[in-house]
Amino acid sequence: MSLSEYERWEGRFAAADYVFGKAPNYFLASCKPLLPRSGKALSVADGEGRNGVWLAEQGLDVLSIDFSPSAQRKALMLARERGVTIAVERADVHAWVYPNAAYDVVVEIFTQFSTPEERARKWAGMRATLKPGGLLIVQGYTPKQLDYGTGGPKERDQLYTRPMLEEAFAGLRDMRFIEEEREIHEGTSHGGMSAVIGLTARK
Repeated sequence: MSLSEYERWEGRFAAADYVFGKAPNYFLASCKPLLPRSGKALSVADGEGRNGVWLAEQGLDVLSIDFSPSAQRKALMLARERGVTIAVERADVHAWVYPNAAYDVVVEIFTQFSTPEERARKWAGMRATLKPGGLLIVQGYTPKQLDYGTGGPKERDQLYTRPMLEEAFAGLRDMRFIEEEREIHEGTSHGGMSAVIGLTARK
């Protein structure tokens, strides 16, 4: 992880406002019927905690990992505000040691700052840390997002496609994809018509 990338995110998250809002990502919230009633959840590159805190509100034991201390301070504040507890660990999600078969739910929402090589390591770790029967939830922008420019990376190789996800998570069962173009308003950084893909799958 380059220092400049760290500085870029740390600078964004140092703002008083919640950059992506306090509400959970809409696709994650739509997956509520799939969640177990209890268990351990890992929220990857969880930023200011909107998704990790929501998972805790659903009764899960949540570990929120991110490399920005400013973001994690806000995540803990949001958890207190919502009356739930989350654990945070400062980590580079590409180099973190993902414990084997440790989590019932693994969530990655709009974490598209990885190079292809970094993404491969991250996704391999996410796959390995899922328990048998565990639930994977991923959402990201597709290449068509470059036409909209309403959020996300400007580099095509950081955007997600169905074949990319199918290859990375081959062998998982009940793979379901939702590719859509829709208005997204999540904080000040995701606003307007967006091209996204969502994946749910079980190990």
